[in-house]
Amino acid sequence: MKQMQDAFAEAHPEYQITWTTEVVGEDKCQDEVLKDVGNAADVFLFASDQLPQLVDAGAIAQLGGDTEAMVKNDIAEAVVDTVTQDGKIYGIPFTHNTFFMYYDKTLLDESDITSLEKIMAKETADNVYNYYFESAGGWKLGCYYYGAGCSIFGPEGSDLSAGVDWNSATGLAVTNYLIDLINNPKCAFDGEITVTELIEGHRLGAWFGGTWEYENFHSILGDDLGMAVIPTFNPDGNDYQLLSFYGSKAIGVNAQSKNMAAAVQFAAFIGNEENQVLRYELSQQVPANKAAGASEKVLADPLAAVLVEQSNNASVAQPSSSVFSSRYWSYAGAIPTEIRSGEITRDNAQAKLDAFVQAMTAE
Repeated sequence: MKQMQDAFAEAHPEYQITWTTEVVGEDKCQDEVLKDVGNAADVFLFASDQLPQLVDAGAIAQLGGDTEAMVKNDIAEAVVDTVTQDGKIYGIPFTHNTFFMYYDKTLLDESDITSLEKIMAKETADNVYNYYFESAGGWKLGCYYYGAGCSIFGPEGSDLSAGVDWNSATGLAVTNYLIDLINNPKCAFDGEITVTELIEGHRLGAWFGGTWEYENFHSILGDDLGMAVIPTFNPDGNDYQLLSFYGSKAIGVNAQSKNMAAAVQFAAFIGNEENQVLRYELSQQVPANKAAGASEKVLADPLAAVLVEQSNNASVAQPSSSVFSSRYWSYAGAIPTEIRSGEITRDNAQAKLDAFVQAMTAE
């Protein structure tokens, strides 16, 4: 960011800029901005699922003119859709936001990682976990239910009349599968031990993660680090491809910025092709810009290749309606925790799912 700020200041001597940079995860951006929109950052990076709340709060500016044209012309339509609401563009996507599978090549090979059943069946030492279960507050949990064909408010997540079908026979089968998986002694559970602790001793077979974690994992495992599309699973006698939520990370401009012209110019600058390439080179975030993503360096990168394959073949657009966002994360995020604590069991799973659906659809 410092490098991009310096370059922007040099290109725009007409501005006298005082830079203040706060490091906040994109997943926490909404919380920080909405505390006090008027005093929040002029430009911020956010996860696309936060867009409805930012728009509803009047916290994010609609983009127009050359900046809107840049987004429409330089970024793939499916990615542009992640920052579009009611036909209006509110952000500049700079990277894809989904997850895929990492694995330890000393424990699993390419034939083992095609299904969760094969991963869990692999014979490993007593102190080794075959799989790591992490719901990421519902973000990774969704891959099981959506993979089996369940949905919330329809495929796009915005059709309230479509309701929620997680309490169907299929949803119950998925939940029972998760009960068995989470309680399997060969499955590590997030919050009890970290991925880093496990992989340092080659004690974890497979886990889900994103590009932003690659540097850490690779620094530990080196060439023993494998990457692949997330696997299939079989909760009811049928094989289903797990489907990760797909979104983007994007650059937004504070709608209440006192320096609107400069803020929009800076947002466009750090979101342009050159700076998306720079961000990729320094932090392995695969560019959303079409030209940057098609560069020889990106195409030759196994990390970029698996992210593109995951996005194209094993993902579903992350619902971003305000109703979905205001309910899903708290209610869905509780499911794995309650399974782990024993509050959700095979005996009461149907009743718990019925209660989940009721909470999601209550007026």
